Amino acid sequence: MSMDVRDPGLQPERTTLAWRRTLISLVVVDLFIWRSWLTSEPSTGNLFPALPGLDYQGICALMAAAATVVLACVVWVRSRQLHGGNEAASSRLILVSTCAVMGLGATAIAAIALGG
Repeated sequence: MSMDVRDPGLQPERTTLAWRRTLISLVVVDLFIWRSWLTSEPSTGNLFPALPGLDYQGICALMAAAATVVLACVVWVRSRQLHGGNEAASSRLILVSTCAVMGLGATAIAAIALGG
């Protein structure tokens, strides 16, 4: 029985480009959340007295930034993996990216609810 090597063709490049497009769209969501926080009326109660201006909208902005950084790292790791071969993504990488996307979505919903 001969073992045929699978030719991935352009699939790794297309996948890398799709991950990058997704990251760009998430950065846009992140920027809207930051804009919402920076243009909102200052709240009277701060969550942390040592950090003025850090209200619930500020927490949303920080969470969005953290999720975007995590996703940028995932995109970078996956791009490096795809340049080395065409193996499937690890379950840990998929779990981290899923949690980051869900966190960013929840943060966007919370920022919209708090901004209104």
